Amino acid sequence: MRNIFLFLALVLTVSCVNNNPGSRKLVWSDEFNGTGLPDASKWSYDTIGNATGWGNNEWQNYTAGRIENAFVENGMLHIKAIKEPTGDKQYSSARLITKGKGDWLFGRIEVRAKLPGTLGIWPAIWMLPTDWEYGGWPKSGEVDIMEHVGYMPDSVFASVHTESFNHVIRTQRTKGFYLPDLHEQFHVYAVEWDSAMIKAFVDDKMYFSFKKEAANPKVWPFDKKFHLLLNVAVGGNWGAVKGVDDTGFPQEMIVDYVRIYQ
Repeated sequence: MRNIFLFLALVLTVSCVNNNPGSRKLVWSDEFNGTGLPDASKWSYDTIGNATGWGNNEWQNYTAGRIENAFVENGMLHIKAIKEPTGDKQYSSARLITKGKGDWLFGRIEVRAKLPGTLGIWPAIWMLPTDWEYGGWPKSGEVDIMEHVGYMPDSVFASVHTESFNHVIRTQRTKGFYLPDLHEQFHVYAVEWDSAMIKAFVDDKMYFSFKKEAANPKVWPFDKKFHLLLNVAVGGNWGAVKGVDDTGFPQEMIVDYVRIYQ
């Protein structure tokens, strides 16, 4: 009997260790300790979809290396959307990506941020596949760690998109989280991703999960490396559902840190 109790105690101890976030290893981070443009060894700029509105009829042009739209100051990254003519659009902003500089298969992706807030704004913290091995969107998957739209000022959303589950065919898996102070306070937005599950959190409160329902990339393409994106969009199919308030700009998402654990 004593041996049984010792065995159970050992099992419980191992279980606690395996589920302890403190046992994870920090494998990539940016604490934004510099000044000026974001660290080029960690971040690139994505502008390739400007001409087509990124498939969402977005109103902004994303810029590259323009300090007015993306800069580090006082230990924070600022991504700023500005009402100004830029190319053929009337807004400028930035879309930062870690592709080729930070790509991961599984782990905890954690971002502490304060979100912009005005009618028409659409900030996002999300992930896309690095190599698109299963094909173009949505076949290779998408993980939305946090999305917010200005006409719902008290809510954030987490979602996944795959060939079988995506918003184009109205089957996406998504859930909202009530967060009335998201414009005034910093919050930690995170996902934990392993070979069987993706879970989303706000301040360590889990509110969304997506389970691997089949070993089929149409359902679960999340067995390849993904990278992180941070952007502030304006308007678009979701952002402009109730219009855009031109007088509410500039708007910025402020990021305290990005940390990836495995």
